[in-house]
Amino acid sequence: QVQLMESGGGSVQAGGSLRLSCSVSGWKYGANAYCLAWARQAPGNEREVVAGTCPGGGRTDYSDSVKGRFTLSQDSTKTNLYLQMDSLKPEDTAMYYCAVGPRFVGNKLRPDRYNFWGQGTQVTVSS
Repeated sequence: QVQLMESGGGSVQAGGSLRLSCSVSGWKYGANAYCLAWARQAPGNEREVVAGTCPGGGRTDYSDSVKGRFTLSQDSTKTNLYLQMDSLKPEDTAMYYCAVGPRFVGNKLRPDRYNFWGQGTQVTVSS
């Protein structure tokens, strides 16, 4: 069974930084047969994928709202996913989730592309 667990959320002032981590276990597909993402959801809003990547080739896509401030990365074991968040703004306040799904071609920022999701970690940015 695929399991994802996020950590690293917290409270920070505007302009600060946080690094989120996600551990992925139980993935039984091949080494590059998947795509990974970070998404967020604020109360009353739809879930938004802010960064998506398909390891083994191709670029990482970022939403316009975080481009240039957030960076998605993966460790060498391929079992941990990270989201480095810099220059945080109050509008970045949300529950943040990591997700994984079978490899696909196309828009990496569509939530329906990802089958498995973690429970989320809260990020709160104060002004």
